[in-house]
Amino acid sequence: MEQQYAKAVSRYVRVSPSKVRRYMDLIKGKSYPEAVATLKFMPSSNAEAVRKVLESAGANAEENHNMVKDSLFVYEAVADQAPTMKRIKARARGRANRIRKRTSHLTVVLSEKPRKKG
Repeated sequence: MEQQYAKAVSRYVRVSPSKVRRYMDLIKGKSYPEAVATLKFMPSSNAEAVRKVLESAGANAEENHNMVKDSLFVYEAVADQAPTMKRIKARARGRANRIRKRTSHLTVVLSEKPRKKG
């Protein structure tokens, strides 16, 4: 039997990929209920963005692939760089500094079997 995957992607999230990767790494390999519970009690808006993608992947698994949420594991969780918005901040003597507002693409893949270590 071929292994099934359920995937959810959130694109152009207004948070730096480096800041959201810490929450992605936190949930990798965990069971779905444990990952949701972990993110729910984190006092960060970044954790909330990751939780929303995770719950969307869980809903996709249940609705589209007939998987049971309690048997799911986080197979893959990735935060990729999205386009950077460039803004300008006025400085002394008519100069300007560039402000980079970074965005991310968040991807969560769920599976019924945990990924093998190695």
